[in-house]
Amino acid sequence: MNLSVPVRELSVAVIRAESTRRRRALRRFDKELANRNYKAAHSQLKQLLNKSGGLIGFASAKLVPKNIPAMNTQQLCMVDSILSSIKYSINFDPLSDDEVLLAGMEDATRSDTNNSAYEDHQMCLEHEAGHFLVGYLVGVIPRSYEVPSVEDITQNKFAQGNVRFLGFEFIKEETRAKISSQTLNKFLCVILGGLAAEHLVFGYSELLHSDVQKLDRVLRLLCFNENEAESLVRWAVLTTLSLLSHHQEALSRLAEAMASRRSIGYCIDVIESTL
Repeated sequence: MNLSVPVRELSVAVIRAESTRRRRALRRFDKELANRNYKAAHSQLKQLLNKSGGLIGFASAKLVPKNIPAMNTQQLCMVDSILSSIKYSINFDPLSDDEVLLAGMEDATRSDTNNSAYEDHQMCLEHEAGHFLVGYLVGVIPRSYEVPSVEDITQNKFAQGNVRFLGFEFIKEETRAKISSQTLNKFLCVILGGLAAEHLVFGYSELLHSDVQKLDRVLRLLCFNENEAESLVRWAVLTTLSLLSHHQEALSRLAEAMASRRSIGYCIDVIESTL
């Protein structure tokens, strides 16, 4: 009797067993997050690093300032478009009376389209998934997220989502914070992850000013001059767009998981399953 097991079947069994162990560990991670035991949650995640069937995506992106990723012409045009969006948001002023009227007319036109709320919902999902995915790849742990439903957006066109991370508490500080260059590089990429995801998936952005305002405030608090700030932001846009371009399947599947309000651990498993 031949009792040998085909190599392929054995490999599949091993992969399934490893995936099961990872999911169990991520459920424990979720429990720690739910109890706000953030150090314990971080420890749970670190235990999965460098293990067979563990995490290969977390902190896998090496951020090297001035190391500009190679890009094609289409991607470089997208970079210029994102930078223009950022400059527009930074220079954004309250709407004048005429602009309010124009905006109202545009909103009314969009409200006549049945798919408007659905399209806004999809853009919001990709935006928040962009923040989440970039944060995960550069080694920043998401601790919670919110995404508005289609119904939420139907009732309030300006309904927004958010992703909160561990280690970015300095964003709320009003005084100059002490931030390492490594943390700053991660912050720049994460804060631009939503904007980059919108441009990558839809070819344009809805100009979410709050992200850019946070970016501008942190750079001002750290006393970067205009040229230094522009150089840092350009590098961050290039790097973030490169990361998302290489992980578009993960971005798409993550957005689907977030639409279903899945746990952070589940979302992490979705990312890992695509890598």
